[in-house]
Amino acid sequence: MDVVPKKPNPPYGPKDVQLEDLEGQRKNFSFPVAFDIEHSGGSVGNGLEEGQIGGPKPGHYPIGLLFDLLASSSALPWNITVHFKSFPEKDLLHCPSKDAIEAHFMSCVKEADALKHKSQVINEMQKKDHKQLWMGLQNDRFDQFWAINRKLMEYPAEENGFRFIPFRIYQTTTERPFIQKLFRPVAADGQLHTLGDLLKEVCPSAVAPEDGEKKNQVMIHGIEPMLETPLQWLSEHLSYPDNFLHISIIPQPTD
Repeated sequence: MDVVPKKPNPPYGPKDVQLEDLEGQRKNFSFPVAFDIEHSGGSVGNGLEEGQIGGPKPGHYPIGLLFDLLASSSALPWNITVHFKSFPEKDLLHCPSKDAIEAHFMSCVKEADALKHKSQVINEMQKKDHKQLWMGLQNDRFDQFWAINRKLMEYPAEENGFRFIPFRIYQTTTERPFIQKLFRPVAADGQLHTLGDLLKEVCPSAVAPEDGEKKNQVMIHGIEPMLETPLQWLSEHLSYPDNFLHISIIPQPTD
């Protein structure tokens, strides 16, 4: 992630920073952006606000998820306003330090492994393994990250998949933060469940009827997977570093 500050100009104060360029990877979380800005000349970072849509956005969500959900049809670059005071405690999770961000990340990984392996894999790891997982993500060292994370993506061959799929479904048309339920990747008859099967059960409004007009896009990592894609494959290959499959349901573009 690169942050390039410009010299403050009126009406900016001596502690404000104008950003000429900031790059963040999809897999990373947006809270660390505020801390990078802090080190570029700002004050302590508490929250992010997306300038083109308005309102505070959860900094503990991955950057790619926020972009898919809120700005995928916006013109680039994505305009972000970073606030350094008056954090909306009642509306958003507050992570006041990088240690708090790390703790939240590891909490999500542990929750995902509880769903996939009854926490057996994560409990067998040592504290240094947890730290390597986090540092590999923070420093963009995929080999360091994957050496640990690959263990969380394995399962016995005879089981054909995870116990449950860690997923969260986000929509722009509801105030509910996300949908999360227990869902197995393999049906009782041994058939692999697909993305379409998941949506039909937990979010049927996202799927257009066979003879109806398509009203929504289903986005994961900036792409629209086919609804016939096996959910187990998606979980293994398109999960974010927290091991969750973050799925955005957004209105179908009209142009």
